[in-house]
Amino acid sequence: MSDSNYLELLADRYPNIRAATAEYINLKAILALPKGTEYFLSDLHGEHEAFIHMLRSASGTIKTKIDEHYAGILSEDDREDLAALIYNPQAEIERRKKTEIDFSQWCVTVIYRLVTICKSVSTKYTRSRVRNRLPKYLDYAMDELLHADDEENRVHYYSEIINTVVNFGFGEIFITEMADAISRLAVDKLHIIGDVYDRGAHPDTIMDYLMDYHDVDFQWGNHDIVWMGAAAGNLACIANIIRMNISYNNFDMLEVGYGINLRRLTTFAADAYGSDDCKKFWPHVLDKNKFDPVDDQLAARMHKAIAIMQFKLEGQLIKEHPEFDLDKRLLLDKIDFENGTVNVEGTVYPLNDTFFPTIDTNNPYELTEEERAVMNSLSASIINSERLQTHIRYMFSHGSLYKRINGNLLFHGCIPMDENGDFLPVDIYGAKCAGRALMEHLDKQIRASYFTPEKIKKYGKAGDLMWYLWLAKDSPLFGKEKMTTFERLFIDDKASHKEHVRPYYKLINSKEPCEKILREFGLDPSHSKILNGHVPVKIKNGESPIKGGGLLYVIDGGISKAYQKQTGIAGYTFIFNSRFMALAEHKPYEPLREDGTQKFFSPSMKTVDTLKTRMLVIDTDEGAELLRQAEAVKRLVEAYRTGEIKERAEGKYSAYKGK
Repeated sequence: MSDSNYLELLADRYPNIRAATAEYINLKAILALPKGTEYFLSDLHGEHEAFIHMLRSASGTIKTKIDEHYAGILSEDDREDLAALIYNPQAEIERRKKTEIDFSQWCVTVIYRLVTICKSVSTKYTRSRVRNRLPKYLDYAMDELLHADDEENRVHYYSEIINTVVNFGFGEIFITEMADAISRLAVDKLHIIGDVYDRGAHPDTIMDYLMDYHDVDFQWGNHDIVWMGAAAGNLACIANIIRMNISYNNFDMLEVGYGINLRRLTTFAADAYGSDDCKKFWPHVLDKNKFDPVDDQLAARMHKAIAIMQFKLEGQLIKEHPEFDLDKRLLLDKIDFENGTVNVEGTVYPLNDTFFPTIDTNNPYELTEEERAVMNSLSASIINSERLQTHIRYMFSHGSLYKRINGNLLFHGCIPMDENGDFLPVDIYGAKCAGRALMEHLDKQIRASYFTPEKIKKYGKAGDLMWYLWLAKDSPLFGKEKMTTFERLFIDDKASHKEHVRPYYKLINSKEPCEKILREFGLDPSHSKILNGHVPVKIKNGESPIKGGGLLYVIDGGISKAYQKQTGIAGYTFIFNSRFMALAEHKPYEPLREDGTQKFFSPSMKTVDTLKTRMLVIDTDEGAELLRQAEAVKRLVEAYRTGEIKERAEGKYSAYKGK
């Protein structure tokens, strides 16, 4: 597009000198504001309550703000209560209704306090941006309160707003919305570095919450990619997500949350495995189902039934794609059914379960007619689940395999490297790529697998690549030698369960490989960082999340309850504001008690890097874009003044609202 054509289009938005000048002034002012606070989390694994609490509390930042303003005014208990109100306003309001003698007066008091905290977390933003994050219909009243002063003529005006809100019976809603606004303003940008799905009870609730969030992006994890493959209709991916979530008793999410019909699987499992106790397949119950409780014995039979189907379907894919180099994972044909053993890469192990009623020993990877019917039913449910497909599309539109932002590099797993630290070439559908080129090629192919599968039909079925990325040793989302699902289910010898990591995870303990990765992605190792998830950091064993001499941070600290015994903590948040970078180390989340109270633990905060000068918006990636916009608007003003472009009738224009 020529410069004159671009300016003509820009003139539609800013039709005269005054409009364009106002926008230029606005943009230049925004560039002088402090950089907003970025939050980085990974490996959420369906732990909706813990994750939402982390966001609502801004990983402890809100409690810090409360202490800053009220340490000498309110007792520690009162400050804790104010924090609890912001973290879970509905629960705290219900509790206060039962305990407060004058509930209306309590509402008035806490509104004043919430206004103080809301002011504190909004100081980095323009007034228009703050107002855009305030709730509809209440934004005017809240905006007035947030910009209150001590002028005598205004004191009565502000108190009248609050008293009217409470006396009109709107206090509870106002308090709830103000608490929500505080949480939204405390976090400017949110980066999810992979694995929203699996293990925990409600990834669906997490996705709903994130879709309503103001600024969020995803770097896909291997547990996300297998759900993306399932949503594309890939049967091996479908079998994997069903097996994993049955194994963790997540029936509410599967059947109620996503409407996945398990009836055919239930009937088949009861018929085929009704005489088998399936003792190795009993579910790991982290959360109880409220709406769809399933008997543990039946769940175990369903687990075994879908596991066998998974191994069959994966075997079919491995045979169809020799280029995936996964022949070693063909194990059903390595079973000695007479002796009850299996040969895994040359080692013979006794099986702990030898009941295989659906495996044809002459053709072990062929589904039975009943199994095909089960998979067809599951596939239809998933492809036609509107909520699931909406969530997956959002993950596509707001996600990528990696992201560079404000000098930092984000990806979930690893960059494939050999033992010498060189980037490992990986053959993906005829293109052999390494390093950054590999990540960019994969990103395009993943999108094509979901949105235009006909374009890659010659390479296999829709989602085959997603399944490969879920478990292959050269996948940047997996980064281990093999996924030992079969061994964990059918072999007692724990030596066979080990999933050895690829060279990347040893190399990143040194500085040089991390510097090499940063340079590969066009970043400067003198101030840039790498942020990873995927591999839980075992703090209790003395392991540190900080690698590569402070260049790389592994922020999987075990939000998932399934990992907390291994890690000794309950997750990390990496925080990057205008002055420093910090790592928040979380304690396990405690749910609401029967009496309406809740115990919240402030995370341990460690500053890992202090900026030499305060970082402003102009120093960020967003600032670079705003600067380009400002220069374009400035050029438009010049064009108006020289007559190159004619001013036009006053129209609607937006002076960069919300920035």
